[in-house]
Amino acid sequence: MGYVRVCVVDEPVDELVERVDGQDRVLGVVGRREAVREGWLHRVAVTVCRDEGGRFLAHRRSEQVSRFPGLHEVPVGGAANVGESYEQAAARELAEELGIRALPRLLFTFVNRSGLSPHWLGVHEAVVPDAVVPDPDEVAWHGWLTEPELRSALREWRFTPDSHEVFSRYVAFRSARS
Repeated sequence: MGYVRVCVVDEPVDELVERVDGQDRVLGVVGRREAVREGWLHRVAVTVCRDEGGRFLAHRRSEQVSRFPGLHEVPVGGAANVGESYEQAAARELAEELGIRALPRLLFTFVNRSGLSPHWLGVHEAVVPDAVVPDPDEVAWHGWLTEPELRSALREWRFTPDSHEVFSRYVAFRSARS
């Protein structure tokens, strides 16, 4: 007679991500913790959110999140799930973290080496309503800042490494398109 072995693990289930190469081609499926630990490229999608008046949404991460707890952030986002496009991941993250449905527009991708591990980062932009309803498990505070206010905050507050990289590339992208 067979038996079932049950293991109790205190850690949350590891999300699966696609390990990709330097050209963003899928190599296989791995756990995100393993990808971070091994320094393997995988995909992350983020969105720079603006309101109708052009202000930027900034937020402070909850103390309960595993990566960069309590730090401020400019973009909203997270890892792309297996089989998910950058756009799909960005839209899912906006719904999960801010409680809004929006179709973010992919602006550019690049290999980001400023976070916990290297990853392909798909940077999106979305105009979202002022009245967002953040998930308190993800977002401890949020506010709308003008560009000069955000530039000042990036110098004075503690932000995630991705925030500095994303914002500087976002501003350069916008300037090149003007």
